[in-house]
Amino acid sequence: MSTGPRFDEYGPPLRVEGGLRARSTRGAIGRSWWSRRFLEVLESFALGTRLTRGRAYARRGQVLRLDVAPGLVTAEVQGSRPTPYPVRIGLSAYPEEVWRRIEAELAGQAFFSARLLAGDLPAELEELFAAAGAPLFPAEVGELAQRCGCPDFAVPCKHLAATFYLLAEAFDADPFRLLHWRGRSRADLLNRLRTLRGVRPDGSAAASARSADPPVGTAASSAGSVDHPDGTAAASSAGSVDPPAGAAALSVTGAGRVLAGLTPIEPAAELDRFWLSPVALPDRPPTLDTGPELLLRQLGPPGAEIGGPGLVERLRRAYRELRGPAG
Repeated sequence: MSTGPRFDEYGPPLRVEGGLRARSTRGAIGRSWWSRRFLEVLESFALGTRLTRGRAYARRGQVLRLDVAPGLVTAEVQGSRPTPYPVRIGLSAYPEEVWRRIEAELAGQAFFSARLLAGDLPAELEELFAAAGAPLFPAEVGELAQRCGCPDFAVPCKHLAATFYLLAEAFDADPFRLLHWRGRSRADLLNRLRTLRGVRPDGSAAASARSADPPVGTAASSAGSVDHPDGTAAASSAGSVDPPAGAAALSVTGAGRVLAGLTPIEPAAELDRFWLSPVALPDRPPTLDTGPELLLRQLGPPGAEIGGPGLVERLRRAYRELRGPAG
């Protein structure tokens, strides 16, 4: 016979002061598409009824701590025991080579880069991750390693369920926490995208010596080298630029693919042409010559309240004076 604690020995959960409380007080939890999608995936694993057990815990503030790290979410949830229960939710983080492939795809499309650099996750991001062989959300419940220190045998228990709800709201507040769970922090991802697209953190284009050089293997690149008798090749001083010391060779993606092969233009050489039109403008059309009484002929006779026929005569003389050489 088991001598351990029985479930009927536990009462309601201990009240917590200063816990993490869900912002949603009623109805569904999750405002953004990624947090709703995350909960929809969990419910698709037949966890819907079990998740509702922890919704009250999440709204009462029973979760004391919630941390997101690559591959692991940890939390502490206060139950009926004096000691909070430790909660762990594992999800495999993608390795570096997978993230490099995803970052190359993101940097190659200005739409994704602009949205991510603005702090937003476009809905098409899920499809891009799936096409790269790295789904953003778990495909089956077995991908989630769920552990709780409570005596409840149900998985997920109400403590795990409360953590899932608070995690969804954490994704609402900072969508990059979802990507961090998958193995890439916000700072690392954005810095990598800026590097691949040749953009500084302030949004200006980075001046790179490599971006101004023609692609390797083209006629322009081979013209800048001189073959020595010993079979080695040296760059001529007229067409080469030494890269900065310690500069790493980076693959050019996105707009850099188009700009890399363009010939650099000196601003001083183009200054005189700045205000010139790139195409010839047509000659100015001739001015239509009309008589001074054209407007008066288009109008009907004025009423007596504004001068009657006498007004027309006075206006006609005024128009003739204005049309004179002085006018």
